[in-house]
Amino acid sequence: MAPSAIIDEVSAAVVGKTSEKTTEKDTSMTPLRALSHGDELPGIPQFPTFVEARRHTLIHMAATFRFFARQGFLEGQSGHISVRDPEFPGCIWMNPLSRHFFMMTAGDMLLLDIQTGRFVAGSGNPAVQGRTSNAAGYLIHRAVHQARPHDVHAVCHAHTVAGRAWAAFGRPLEMLTQDVCTLYGKHAVYTQYGGIVFADDEGRRIADALKPDHRGAILLNHGLITVGETVDEAGFLFGLMDRSCRIQLLAEAAAANGIEKRYVSDEEAAYNEKVGADAGLLYREAQPDLEFEIEAAGGEEAMAKGFDKLVVSME
Repeated sequence: MAPSAIIDEVSAAVVGKTSEKTTEKDTSMTPLRALSHGDELPGIPQFPTFVEARRHTLIHMAATFRFFARQGFLEGQSGHISVRDPEFPGCIWMNPLSRHFFMMTAGDMLLLDIQTGRFVAGSGNPAVQGRTSNAAGYLIHRAVHQARPHDVHAVCHAHTVAGRAWAAFGRPLEMLTQDVCTLYGKHAVYTQYGGIVFADDEGRRIADALKPDHRGAILLNHGLITVGETVDEAGFLFGLMDRSCRIQLLAEAAAANGIEKRYVSDEEAAYNEKVGADAGLLYREAQPDLEFEIEAAGGEEAMAKGFDKLVVSME
């Protein structure tokens, strides 16, 4: 008998004798407290002024773009992120069209009125000297923000290799790993691909697919979209979903050669999802990558470049 078979049999025997007491889940503490041995890691920061909150948000938005670039979430001018403004919730910050993700700073962002699409702040892409956002992106993001005004403050969308490859199947992700369980019952498959979005209807259908409380969606023949209470959360979930698509594709290739897939049970997946649903925990999950991008850019001041010149004009 192969060593692996012996190990599997012994493990199964041990697991089978585990008492109910040792498998009970401790629900008496927050996810961040449960994660932290020693001092509890901080969650979503609070700021005394809207200006400070906006600065933090746009720095982290720029860092998220740089993280996307480092991961290769690029396809020409495709891809966009939006974040609701902390002072003016009827407006969203978006990236200027055609600006490389790796070059983004806080001062590059454009503030748009969600309802009308009017620019109310920002100078846009310095390479082209104009204020231009992605038209299709605006329609998608507007619809999502309008559909989920209370719990969605950030939306991420990009055309990744693994995301598009798995999207070609029009199937949800399977619970193959502990990590993907964050999306258990919380991601949709949008199967009504209608071409490049140049009309309100397609954006509204994508937004409907994310109701009532999905964290992301697989868009048939298109890509991935994720949402969150913070740009940090939405960006982390996007990376998680893309990596899970890659894992799914690798597992499918192995399964096609006769290797059986073994799934996380519905009970365990539901428990993992509940723990992973905490907004503070999802914010914190993003920090190692975002802190790296901020440090690599030269620090917060470098990433905040141009922020002081942003003037919001709601008139």
